[in-house]
Amino acid sequence: MMINKYIPNKSGSNRRSIPLRPLITSGMIVLILLLCFSITQGTANISMDTVVDAFAHFDSRNPQHLMIIDLRLPRVLISGLIGAALAVAGAIMQGTTRNPMADSGLMGINAGAGFAIALCFAFMPGISYGMMIVFAFLGAALGALLINGIAASHKGGRSPMGLVLAGAAVSTLLTALSQGIALSFHVGRDVLFWTVGGVASVTWQQFYILAPVVSAALAGAFLLSPYVSILNMGEDVATGLGLNTTLIHCLCTLAVLALAGISVSVVGSVSFVGLIIPHGARFLVGVDYKKIIPSAAVLGALLLVLADLGARTVNPPFEVPLGVITSLIGVPFFLYLSHKKGGLSE
Repeated sequence: MMINKYIPNKSGSNRRSIPLRPLITSGMIVLILLLCFSITQGTANISMDTVVDAFAHFDSRNPQHLMIIDLRLPRVLISGLIGAALAVAGAIMQGTTRNPMADSGLMGINAGAGFAIALCFAFMPGISYGMMIVFAFLGAALGALLINGIAASHKGGRSPMGLVLAGAAVSTLLTALSQGIALSFHVGRDVLFWTVGGVASVTWQQFYILAPVVSAALAGAFLLSPYVSILNMGEDVATGLGLNTTLIHCLCTLAVLALAGISVSVVGSVSFVGLIIPHGARFLVGVDYKKIIPSAAVLGALLLVLADLGARTVNPPFEVPLGVITSLIGVPFFLYLSHKKGGLSE
């Protein structure tokens, strides 16, 4: 089936969209520069010359070289990967559900993954990181299942606002259960980290597990992007064009759960990235998800690397939780979107 001919090429306004290739190229250049700059900033500022020297002539006896390679480099790389993962997850959710408010944090998926991680801390304290990712995926699936079950049980529950309210209720419930487990089993400090979010303690081991899983899920999302565009036109249109909507929904759900679940297992609950970035990408490149999803990946990486940089530098030597930084950006945008005329009517 020729998919492209059915995808609208206008954003619904007279404003011209930015071509995808220049946007991705310029975005990647800015991201690389931001990554390099972010490595130099923190409690102890490091010169760029030292960073270059650490890459070219690493000396394990040099404390600054160790700080760069063992602490800051995995931190900024994981920030970029997680930002891309959360942004793409949000884009897929918004496209397949036609819900402009969809985001893994608002829709209970992050809370479900966090609940599963709390169970791991309480009942399986010696669990490997790989198995924790598996449980985070299952917890994210639980959150999604609860939300869809609640929404389906009420008339109009699948409307954008109905899904948001169901997501808020499920998120509150699962977060409360996580906190109850933390208090009962004395793992509050561990669970608190996943509640507020952050990349302060990430390691190369986590990166080696995270990178291939996120890369595979992102590749799957890119392959699914034309079908997301068709689903965004409506279930009836998609069915009329011969699309197997059930299969595509299942594949998109798996991609979202993988992207959101593994993100929470590494950085904790970081909300609003998946809400803000797809709207920004849509504003820049139009309504075609073949363009929105790769654009969202680059923009999401930029946002989270920048947010992590702010978390480290806004109040040194103390570090602001990453989730607080993204919420400061995301809450005003959420309020604007929820009150925008027609913003919830799709």
